[in-house]
Amino acid sequence: MRGLFVFLSLLLISVLFAGCGSAPESASESVAPNVVFILIDDMGYADLGSYGAEHPATPNLDRLAAEGTRFTDFYVASPICSPSRVGITTGRYPTRYGVTGHFASREQNRRRGMPDYLPVEAPAIARGFQEAGYATAHFGKWHQGGGRDVDDAPHPSAYGFDESLVSFEGLGDRVLQRDHGLSDMSAELGQGEIQWEPKHRTTEIYVDRSIDFVRRNQDGRFYLHLWLNDVHDPFKPTEEQLAKFAEFSDEPYVQQYYAVVDEMDRQLGRLFDALDELGLAEETLVVAVSDNGPTAWPRYYQEGARPPGETGGFRGRKWSLYDGGIREPFLARWPGKIAAGAVNDSTTFMSIDFFATLYALAGLDVPSDAELDGEDLSDVLLGAERDRDEPLYWDYGRSDGLLQPGLEIDRSPHLAMRDGRWKFLINEDGTLPEMYDLEADPAESRNLVEEDGERAAVLRDRLIGWFRRTAKSQSSAR
Repeated sequence: MRGLFVFLSLLLISVLFAGCGSAPESASESVAPNVVFILIDDMGYADLGSYGAEHPATPNLDRLAAEGTRFTDFYVASPICSPSRVGITTGRYPTRYGVTGHFASREQNRRRGMPDYLPVEAPAIARGFQEAGYATAHFGKWHQGGGRDVDDAPHPSAYGFDESLVSFEGLGDRVLQRDHGLSDMSAELGQGEIQWEPKHRTTEIYVDRSIDFVRRNQDGRFYLHLWLNDVHDPFKPTEEQLAKFAEFSDEPYVQQYYAVVDEMDRQLGRLFDALDELGLAEETLVVAVSDNGPTAWPRYYQEGARPPGETGGFRGRKWSLYDGGIREPFLARWPGKIAAGAVNDSTTFMSIDFFATLYALAGLDVPSDAELDGEDLSDVLLGAERDRDEPLYWDYGRSDGLLQPGLEIDRSPHLAMRDGRWKFLINEDGTLPEMYDLEADPAESRNLVEEDGERAAVLRDRLIGWFRRTAKSQSSAR
């Protein structure tokens, strides 16, 4: 008996020590997550309650912040829609493909030195998930080729999506808007089943498809893009939606904007509830970001109106490389893996990082020939506090046909970089150099080029050098 007692005691001690010495389960050791990637068109940095907005209430997106992590130093790859999306899709700077503005008509693209669509040969984030057995879908705005008079652009399926339902800025099955010129042009191109709806219903339709897609694939793994465009002007809320914000009726653009953001948040709540009801919340990584800053049409200022959307005090808006045009909200939730209620203000994260980061979290290998510009920041999503290894760069071309903000003070040089606390901007020809210390001056109000000329010279050479190397690579990337 004494020998049996000793044996059992030693066995218990060994089990206890083994438990104490084991590390917490990492993402790579657990089941690979489903991914729901929400991209919101033209929503400003401070348009969510979790980022300081007073109106409208956004309880469902704020729920992601409460149940996940909120990033304060997140950037997109461009201050306009198409290159911002190309950065996410490829994990590369869109300048590599000559995409420095939005895809438009063939003639407009030619005048700006742009292709008509993202080449199929480019790395595409959905492909790896599809090849790994994930069900893949893209619902919502595409704007990486197709529409207007461009009828030869590849469909989303060419980039790794099993299913798609897009808008007038893409081909394949799509939802088009009534009384809308670009939708009429899209309809003439054919190539897919077309559904005509008023704009205020589009988010609801894309969320319906998303919920259906999740239900059909709940027993496997899925990768879902829900890229919403209701927040892009012109805003078309219903009278009932507008009535919720009657107190702002003397500012019609703001009232309309609040109404569409409110409705978008309500519809997203239906998707989050569906994930919960299906028991998928803990198996699903949900990411929500905006594609660029809030709109800045000259007409707002000409009319003396307050432009809709808030930048949180950052200078610039859409079409600007000041932070108000490219610094955006970023929420990430994965219960049990990503810390709840946390705020990351130590990592400068960019949308080109999603490719490598999501692949790492899912245990996928990045293709050897992808040559990504983005970094794997999966450890940051899981709670590590560190900054990125390399600086960030931007190119918003100033060629004919590219849009600019309505206020002169918001119009930036066309090249920019961020290296730690330092932001540097300049034109390709060396004019208008600007340098800011973002820690001391987040509003980019004090140009330090003359005050700290030595640092400015180093950053200038790095930025111009990056642009020349990257622009030169366009021919091989297409």
